[in-house]
Amino acid sequence: MRADYIRIYKSVHTWTGILAGMALFIAFYAGALTVFKEPLARWASPQSTVSRVPLEAAPALIAGVLKARPDVAKGFSIHLQDTENAPARMGWEVRDSKADDHDESSVRHYSAYLDADGGVRMERSSASGLTYFIDVLHRVVGLPVDSDPNRWIMGVIATLYAVALVSGVIVLLPSLVKDFFALRTGRNLKRMWLDAHNVVGIVSLPFHIVMALSSVVFAYHDGIYDLQDKFMYGGKLESVFQRPGGAEAPGAARDPAAMLAPLELVARTKNLAPNFEPSMLQYQQVTGPRAMVRVWGKDTSAVSPRARGGFVAIDPYTGRIVNTDYLPGKQTTSNLWVSSFFALHMASFGGAAVQWLYFLLGLAGAWLFYSGNLLWIETRRKRADRKTGEPPRQRLDTRLMASATVGVCLGCVCGISLMVVASKWLHGRVGDLNAWLQGIYYLVFFACLAWSFLRGGARAGAHLLWLAAALTFAIPLTSLLGGLFPRTGVWAHTSAALAVDATALAAAAGFAWMAKAAARRIGQGAMDSVWAPRRASASASAAG
Repeated sequence: MRADYIRIYKSVHTWTGILAGMALFIAFYAGALTVFKEPLARWASPQSTVSRVPLEAAPALIAGVLKARPDVAKGFSIHLQDTENAPARMGWEVRDSKADDHDESSVRHYSAYLDADGGVRMERSSASGLTYFIDVLHRVVGLPVDSDPNRWIMGVIATLYAVALVSGVIVLLPSLVKDFFALRTGRNLKRMWLDAHNVVGIVSLPFHIVMALSSVVFAYHDGIYDLQDKFMYGGKLESVFQRPGGAEAPGAARDPAAMLAPLELVARTKNLAPNFEPSMLQYQQVTGPRAMVRVWGKDTSAVSPRARGGFVAIDPYTGRIVNTDYLPGKQTTSNLWVSSFFALHMASFGGAAVQWLYFLLGLAGAWLFYSGNLLWIETRRKRADRKTGEPPRQRLDTRLMASATVGVCLGCVCGISLMVVASKWLHGRVGDLNAWLQGIYYLVFFACLAWSFLRGGARAGAHLLWLAAALTFAIPLTSLLGGLFPRTGVWAHTSAALAVDATALAAAAGFAWMAKAAARRIGQGAMDSVWAPRRASASASAAG
């Protein structure tokens, strides 16, 4: 390929990466954490103080709740697994009628259980919105609300991301065979960072292609459906997704007492799909003529259409299988193609091994965007005067980009870590826990950004890495204190939530190692680097 074409693609790769890099860092770092949303939700939830109703007694619980609260018949859930983030056997949600479907703050959670005398008790439960907000940061690249305009912004960034991928591959093609596994260490740190950037980018290229394309589709799927409806279905697309039978016919309300027991619904599901592990029964419109229950669960040997798994739809009165379009292992070919698209983005296949792979690829992706900005900065730095050896005053754009890169990326890391810690310490102590968690994240994020511009990228990098290490270490420390001193009001779990503490401990050690390296770079690195302390620039200015 001609050298001038390579230069054009290199310029395209550089500027698309710069424009989207910091937002993509937030998306990938938060996205890596959402792979383990369930263990993180369990970590942030206290152990339930009420006894779990045996599944055999669930019909009595359902009947009692629906007698006291007929409106709950519109939708409720029976939790089949005893996990910390499910405070009782039965639960339901109430959403404000005027609220946006993506506004989690408008949702009120309730749970129900049987007391020692067999009486039904209902109470509002304080579900933690920690994992939901981390997912919002992932889906809309750090913006506070998962709304249509913010998703469109994410779509633009994902498009730039795709362009950066294509142009980066084209730039690397002429030297791909020679430089693919080259990692030249030595005094030329820029060369080493470039080699590492290229290797990580090429090795994880299929993963990044899937992420870029699926993100664009997720951002604009409503518009895509509208175009399909207009040009392909003549305005009748909605009818394609309706169940056979047309609209609900009016009739006498059905008696929920006649529904099959949850154990029977689980048994029928297991007969249909032996490898499927049910986790929840989601009842819908149980007093209406088209009552349905979705049996949610996972099958690690098959592709799941959603991050939390898939489901089979059953008539709760007759046990008739209504729909298997979203049941892992039983989907039609067309549905499997669509489900595979979701599964490849959300790691909802292959079990724990694939989840850990996606977690590591997500962190590697965040590093890819961080290192891309560093390479841009180093490429544009001024060199020391060869005669006098005096370091020059660096360009304003490189100093600003260095400060922004450090502040945004490490601000995201510090904000999420403190938010995770606060989800335990503030539980039961504040009125609106979710609002507090979001406020803490953005307070820390903007404080880190301000500190980075105030102190400069070099010094702030070391400071904020130490802060990230301390705040991340506070995650397992909080659990330890909860286990040793329960009266502190925090808690420790001995379940799968322990993986959160172990992972955070490893991450804290990694941030501490990077903080030491950053401090060493300041003390021993080249004085004409953008990453040299500001005194170098000051002395250069004074000498001039």
